[in-house]
This record gives sequence, structure tokens and C-alpha cells, in this order.
Amino acid sequence: MQDIQNIVILSGGFSEEAEVSKVTSKEIASALNEKGKKITIIDPADFDSYIIMLDQIKKIKPDLVFIGLHGAEGENGSIQSLLKLEKIPFTGSGERSSAIAMDKYISGILAQYLGIKLPKRRLLYKNYEYDFESFFENLSLPLVVKPNDSGSSVGISIIKEKNELSSALDKAFIYSKQVLLEEFIDGRELTVTILGNKALPVVEIIPHNGWYDYDNKYTKGNTIYEVPAKLSDELTELIQKQACDVFELFGCEVYARVDFRLEGEVLYFLEVNTLPGMTKLSLTPMAAEEAGFSFKELIYKIIELSIKR
Repeated sequence: MQDIQNIVILSGGFSEEAEVSKVTSKEIASALNEKGKKITIIDPADFDSYIIMLDQIKKIKPDLVFIGLHGAEGENGSIQSLLKLEKIPFTGSGERSSAIAMDKYISGILAQYLGIKLPKRRLLYKNYEYDFESFFENLSLPLVVKPNDSGSSVGISIIKEKNELSSALDKAFIYSKQVLLEEFIDGRELTVTILGNKALPVVEIIPHNGWYDYDNKYTKGNTIYEVPAKLSDELTELIQKQACDVFELFGCEVYARVDFRLEGEVLYFLEVNTLPGMTKLSLTPMAAEEAGFSFKELIYKIIELSIKR
């Protein structure tokens, strides 16, 4: 790590998760704040175009770009493609796996290929006319209504009555041109971070009230986190293996987080997050700490794995 002295951190951006990204980036910068290191935080929203931003990064000549962005603009492969074309090393997965993971519908189809169950679901497109009543012939309430390519639970609703669907769709379509309807799995919410090719301890997420929405994610005290989750050894091993299998099939690199629901002993795939949050309430740092990594060690491990690939 001696030769990694000049680091650009991408922070903020244009997505609905920009503020969370800024907190993540601040934590990353703090961990890297050592004598002799040059840390430059760059926000894509400060530039008129990505080309101008890229020119600024090239002038800095970083040894590495640490991608601290969240949401579509940071995780859908666009930034990764630009950096790859300019041969600028960056953290995390490449453009192809980032794009796959960002699309919840496509990523679910791939997870199903591995034999992992999915909630019953349907993909809807903005500005199409639908017969809402027909949805309930194949989908049962309650339903999760969510943008197909967004994160941090932004734009998500859980509806229990048919008459709630229209407003929930309007809300979700603010954030994406595609919206996913999924049957709600009333089970335990579990997540597994993959670091390198190894699964970290399983984390269980238990909100005090409601579900794991934006407020419960980012408000201290709103949610209990069991690390490691209280599961049998066999079930823990299965969940970690399936998370690793998803990570490998999607072509992810360095690190990512795979989210599941567990109903009884049946595991359902939800999504993959290729740039997990790094705030004090984030799940990946919790899992890493249980595995013996301090936050600083986690950040350096991400850099080490990114440079080695």
C-alpha cells in the first residue's frame, strides 16, 4: 500500500442517495487521512458533464479512485466504464457486473438460475396503461412496490390494500422508468457482505417499527442489528454460500453485499449492492468488524483487492 498515495474519492453525485454518499465518503476519507497521503474528494454534481469531471481527475493523476457514490449514477456501471476507458484504477466491481446488479429484475432472473427462490413479481414500465385489477390474479397482498434501479429504500412502498397501488406506483416512478411489484415475504431480513472471495458474518436487520425504510436505515436507534445473525450453522453456511455464488455469477469484484429474506428455512433473493454504504450505521462495516476488520482495515483491504485484480 506504500505506493498508493494519491487517492480521489467520488462523493455525492446526482442520485437520490447523494447525501448518504457524502457521509460514506467522509468516513472513507477519515480512514485514509494519514501523513503523506493526498486525498481529493470530487462530487460529479459540481461539473457540467462527466467528461469535464474526468478531465479534472486526469489532471490529479490519482493512483486510485475510491468510488463512494451510491444509487444509479454511481452503481450502474457508467462511472466504471469511464474510468476503465482511461485506465484509471478504481474500487469495486466493473461496469458489467455493476449494471447487472443495479437492475433488480434482471439480477433476480440470474439468482433464480442458481436455484435461489424469488418473491412472485412483475415489472412495470412508466407511461404504459395497465389494468391494475389483473395484477392481483397472480400477485397477493401485501405487495412491495419499488423502483427497479434505485437504492436506500427510496421510492419504496409496502401496500396492504388494492387502492394503495396507484399512489405507490406514482411514488416509485419518480425515481425510475421501471417499477417492480413483488409479493412481500414476511420473514427475517438478512444480508451477507462478500469481501474478496469470502463471505463475512451474516447480519440480521430488525427495525423497531415498520420495515427497513430510509429513516430506519439512517436514524440511530431505530433498528437492531444481530451480528452474527442467530441462525443454525447449516443455515448460515447455506446463506453465505449462496451469496458467494451470486457474487461470482454476476462477475462482481472486490466487495458487494447480497440481501435476502428468510421465511422459515426458505431463502429468497432480494438484490445485490455493489457499493455498500460505509456510514457508522452501515451493514458492511458491521460485518467486517465481527470478522475482525476495523473500519480502517476494511477500507485498506478494499483498496488492496482493487489494485491486485
